[in-house]
Amino acid sequence: MSSLKRTSIYPLYEEYGGKLVEFGGWEMPVQFEGIKKEHQAVREKAGLFDVSHMGEAEVTGDEAFSFLQYIVTNDLTRLEPGKAMYTMMCNEQGGVIDDLLIYQLKDNHYLLILNASNTEKDIQWLKEHAFSQVTITDKSSQYGLLALQGPSAERILSRLTNTDLSSIGFFRFENNVSIDGASALVSRTGYTGEDGFEIYCDMKEAPSLWKRLLEEGEKDGLIPCGLGARDTLRFEARLPLYGQEIDETISPLEAGLGFAVKVKKDCDFIGKQALTKEKEAGPKRKLCGIEMIDKGIPRTGYDVLNKEGEVIGVITSGTQSPTLRKNVGLALVKTPYAEQDTDLYVKVRKKTLHAVVVPTPFYKKG
Repeated sequence: MSSLKRTSIYPLYEEYGGKLVEFGGWEMPVQFEGIKKEHQAVREKAGLFDVSHMGEAEVTGDEAFSFLQYIVTNDLTRLEPGKAMYTMMCNEQGGVIDDLLIYQLKDNHYLLILNASNTEKDIQWLKEHAFSQVTITDKSSQYGLLALQGPSAERILSRLTNTDLSSIGFFRFENNVSIDGASALVSRTGYTGEDGFEIYCDMKEAPSLWKRLLEEGEKDGLIPCGLGARDTLRFEARLPLYGQEIDETISPLEAGLGFAVKVKKDCDFIGKQALTKEKEAGPKRKLCGIEMIDKGIPRTGYDVLNKEGEVIGVITSGTQSPTLRKNVGLALVKTPYAEQDTDLYVKVRKKTLHAVVVPTPFYKKG
């Protein structure tokens, strides 16, 4: 595993019992005390994730705003300093290059958060399409990123800072927040379906911040969490995983992410023509939730069939939901089959098992 990249928190994984796996070119913990325990901690108390493998790029210069308007699907006129936005970069066919967060730090100064496995590809894409008055800087190696997620997150973090965290609204952030002496950008965002914060700090300060947060949060039930729980949490909340719910062959409209595609924004953007056409005609495929009637777990890549036994789609993600204790999945199927209560069948190895289309997200915080 030595050729894999490691975050600055890597030396601490063993101390906390981390079980390591390869993920997107990185050596990362899949779990510490167990996926179900970590999942439950985030739903009921709090969990701390090392997500320093995510990529960061700064986009600056006189044309930064107009360049990003051209490169992403959402409308940046809705942004202002202190606000974050979820969006996608698409190719000309409307397929997704990546989904990302954009933080507006100042006028014509933006921070882009990229998926770990796509960082190199994304930076190249940005540079290939950059306007002349734009500078793109890969800052990935400088940032440490911790995600503190769960109902107790604000209470725990507030003990290490004088900043009033309750004033940071959802998809808002504050820069230069002092947390136990370290300077960080703190945003009310996450990938779990719970309240919480993502903390961007200097990579060198991430390990001590990780330890301090776990010490401070122990009495509130805070535990370290790995990628396994991160995946089951995001899945229950129907948050997409790149390479499964979205990729270069799946459009945001098929994936149910039309809220982040503003085809009416008053400028051109890459993929606008294809996405406008698709929106008008309606997507040919749709992502839907399924619940297994027969016993079996719908895994990524399994075929989905109709009553006649024809393949009409594929499972993009599936598991036994730790919160619901049901076998559920997300399936990308031909649009007519995505209607609620439709009977579908999943090919699980040599068996064909009965399932039904159900509403998503599977879990929504009370």
